[in-house]
Amino acid sequence: MPRRRDSGAPRVVCRTARVGLRLTRAQRQRCFGLLRAAGDLWACVLEYNSWRHRRQDRPVAGYQELCRLLAASGPGTFGELDSTGARSVLRRYSDAWFSAAARRRAGHGEVRYPRRRRSLMPVRWYHGTFGLSERRLRLPTSLGSPPLVVRLDRAVPYPRDAVRSVTLVFDQGRLWVEVTAELPVATYAAGQEPQRGRVAGVDLGIIHPYAVAAGDGQMLLVSGRAIRTEHRQHLADTKGRRRATAARAPKRGQRGSRRWRKTRRRARLMEGRHRRRVRQAGHEAAKTVIDWAVQHRVGTLTVGDPRGVLDLPAGRRHNLRLRQWQLGRAIAVLKDKAELAGITVYLVDERGTSSTCPVCQRRVVKPRGRTMMCRSCGFVGHRDVAAAFTIATRTPGGVTTTAPDMGAVITHRRAGRHLPGAGLSRRDPRRPPAVSGSVGRLRPAPLPVGSRSLRQRLGEEPQHHRQPGER
Repeated sequence: MPRRRDSGAPRVVCRTARVGLRLTRAQRQRCFGLLRAAGDLWACVLEYNSWRHRRQDRPVAGYQELCRLLAASGPGTFGELDSTGARSVLRRYSDAWFSAAARRRAGHGEVRYPRRRRSLMPVRWYHGTFGLSERRLRLPTSLGSPPLVVRLDRAVPYPRDAVRSVTLVFDQGRLWVEVTAELPVATYAAGQEPQRGRVAGVDLGIIHPYAVAAGDGQMLLVSGRAIRTEHRQHLADTKGRRRATAARAPKRGQRGSRRWRKTRRRARLMEGRHRRRVRQAGHEAAKTVIDWAVQHRVGTLTVGDPRGVLDLPAGRRHNLRLRQWQLGRAIAVLKDKAELAGITVYLVDERGTSSTCPVCQRRVVKPRGRTMMCRSCGFVGHRDVAAAFTIATRTPGGVTTTAPDMGAVITHRRAGRHLPGAGLSRRDPRRPPAVSGSVGRLRPAPLPVGSRSLRQRLGEEPQHHRQPGER
């Protein structure tokens, strides 16, 4: 919940960063004990309101009422969980209950009140109850228990005075700490601040996550081919891993073995790493757009919202692409970074922008490739950039843009330098490199299917491997 601030105070925004933990076995057990205690508290609240519902009594959902019940339960009821962490669980329940009640009053009868139990529940501590210094975090515990001091795997990316809360969570097979801080909106020198009247259209896509076109003819293309490659390779690795471990899977009605549990844990860790890589690439792409907008003093970004196409059936392969396309996250990340930079973001309907000429505004046949050609005015240009120009004209309040000059230079950037396909070699960094020498043998690269004559020549002639730097 945001704090009350003075009307003349500078604008701030809340941002959250996830930081990993380096724990000993005892510290890991204590962290899981806190999460389990929070889950027990959540289950107690659910059971208590279930009893009241069977007796046809009014449910207890107010935060103050829940806190009074917690105080009446006495200290030590929920293990090492202190009162601040326990109240954060009660706050989460109260917010979820009143949110469901508001949606049900609005006519959404399918919305249900919170009733699902959780074995591990996130615990949050607010400013003044925890200690943070360098890479060490002190988490408070209940009276009589020693404080829990954990070590972070990296420094917190926010100033220490700006940190307002920390949350202990378990996700993707690991323990994390989510650090929330209040950051002031960026300020600029005179003559360098973004101007509200300078508008740029943003077209969202899969191959190009962001295609940006400003009204003065500046253009930006952010390539997401590395993200697409990561999705494909992760899918291939997952299928291969499942084929290799199919024999280890327990039969129907058979209890799982330790070997199978280790296999499943390894699969969850790989899935978590894949999600983190893709999430990081999305943040890099959005940061590239905001940096470009600040450089060109663009104060308004008009983003085309294509979420209407997600419900349209388009075949098995394209439906997979749409499911992997994290569209909502891309819009949310762009909004957050734009708010921190002092840039306004509008969402408009992007229907028909990829098949509308930005010069004569006539409908053209949607190109199958990346180039749009208008037979009426002779316009030729990149399809995504042309759509971004058309989106810019749909800014609320009206905006005047010049005719796009597709002969101008388009700034190209890549998202996810850490992903396979972003480097010059386009090799997956997860694969071990082939090293020549006395240890091991060089394995030739796989040849395409159908290159029989080439295989015969390689079998007859001695293979020659290039040395580094040789052409």
